[in-house]
Amino acid sequence: MSSFAVHVVRVAIEPHDNADSLEIARVGDYRSIVRKGQFTSGELVAYIPEQAIVPDPLLDELGLRGRLSGKDTNRVKAIKLRGVLSQGLVYPARPTWSEGQDVTAELGILKYEPAVPSHMNGHVYGAGPDRCVKYDIENVKAFPDVLVEGEPVVFTEKIHGTWCQLGLVPNDAAGEHGPLIVSSKGLAAKGLAFTPAATENQHNLYLRVARHLDFEARAGRVFAEELAAGRPVFVLGEVFGAGVQDLAYGSKTDQDRHLGFRVFDIYTGWYGQGGFLSDADLQAACSALELPRVPVLYRGPFNRATMAEHTDGRETVSGQALHVREGIVLRPQLERRHPDLGRVQLKSVSEKYLLRSGGTEYN
Repeated sequence: MSSFAVHVVRVAIEPHDNADSLEIARVGDYRSIVRKGQFTSGELVAYIPEQAIVPDPLLDELGLRGRLSGKDTNRVKAIKLRGVLSQGLVYPARPTWSEGQDVTAELGILKYEPAVPSHMNGHVYGAGPDRCVKYDIENVKAFPDVLVEGEPVVFTEKIHGTWCQLGLVPNDAAGEHGPLIVSSKGLAAKGLAFTPAATENQHNLYLRVARHLDFEARAGRVFAEELAAGRPVFVLGEVFGAGVQDLAYGSKTDQDRHLGFRVFDIYTGWYGQGGFLSDADLQAACSALELPRVPVLYRGPFNRATMAEHTDGRETVSGQALHVREGIVLRPQLERRHPDLGRVQLKSVSEKYLLRSGGTEYN
């Protein structure tokens, strides 16, 4: 999930070609369906994104009580209205608001956080912020102009699983829990990691992956020079299979040998002082580790038509096209940064994935 906030932005209004009483309010490349004449182009609005939990007073003000998603009918979810994908809600700006302001707290909006299954929880300890990678991928619709037309890029398939950090620090810097630093996305953001030897973590999904892959020995061999020089390595991957999310890719979590795991990033150095590997180096590192990378769907010059072509379709992870593709992750082939975004890495999400029923979003 990318960063979550309700910001005050300027909206662009476009006609809805299939509904006389509706219009399209565009924020970046996000589109939200609104009543005709409700807003004008250039007007300030608050954009309430998907996964927002909207409080009852605001639902009443918007006339949406009982009309949103979730068991309490108060969660914002993508829907299709008269043939157009609608993502998020548009709320008129209050007189005291200014462009760029974060009004999440003022509106009482919360981010939807599903309960995490027990096998994805466990006993944790404070590993520290330099031993845990903070990670988010923003949507290309929020930053439509960051990737440059013709820029050499790589598109990889986005897998609907759970984010996993497998880290290894130099032995002389290891604390009481040893050099292996295993964490989930939510925990890593807080500088926390799973306690490797805790009895209550015996069935923890992330530690099972680390043990099954013999990660400590594998990474120690491949990154021996980095570790000897005092630089840790963090291999980031997606764990998937039945019991993780609603899309399983033909894998299972009941036995270690059936677990699905694919690498999507490698960071070398203490977090905040090192960097992510560029495409070619990442490919070489995955080969040396003998760990599969997430499927590479395209390498070549960037253009929006090619992005759209690869965003939708069937998944390629299983080799059997078992279900819908979540989308793609887009990066320059050579790592670079952008003043507004930071690291240049974006996701493009499939419309069919967004509209599927019974979806889960555990982190």
